[in-house]
Amino acid sequence: MTTTRLTRYDRSMLRLMNDRRGQAWYATAARRRLAVAAHITLTVAIGALMTHFFLAEGEPLWPVAAMAVLLLPWMVATGIINGATRGLLELREHVLDERQSAERRRVLARAHRMTTLLLAASAVALLITGGVDGNAPKAYAAPLLIAVLVVHWVMPLWVAGLRAEDEPADDEVLGAGAPGR
Repeated sequence: MTTTRLTRYDRSMLRLMNDRRGQAWYATAARRRLAVAAHITLTVAIGALMTHFFLAEGEPLWPVAAMAVLLLPWMVATGIINGATRGLLELREHVLDERQSAERRRVLARAHRMTTLLLAASAVALLITGGVDGNAPKAYAAPLLIAVLVVHWVMPLWVAGLRAEDEPADDEVLGAGAPGR
């Protein structure tokens, strides 16, 4: 195995992704699922606002302002998921150990299968819509394809967040050193 020297960027990202100060946000599977659900919800909301902005003619800029407001909690949720996975998808491959590399490959494979199904469902939806209303695919094709592209981009993060496991408990946290035990 070739050892690659860590750059300043690698060390900085490794330190950031392994910072446990925010661990309370993702300490349990329920909290990680909540973070992923919030991220999915915010992604859908931002996408819906973007679609509305581009499809509505003469609409004021309120959807852009709403998207800007939703981006902050979206970024926080992204950070929570990245913290829960210890940067599984953010760190460069040579920084990961063998277990993390294997997990990254599993996450990417599962996400790829899911986005392939989503892309197929989107194509079927466009074909069905085109059969019902001949103009609909032209109007909705671009927003739908953009939505699928966004989901393709964030699906590995969602899969990794849902697959992340609980941290091993510290002996001090469990009270193993307490008298009488």
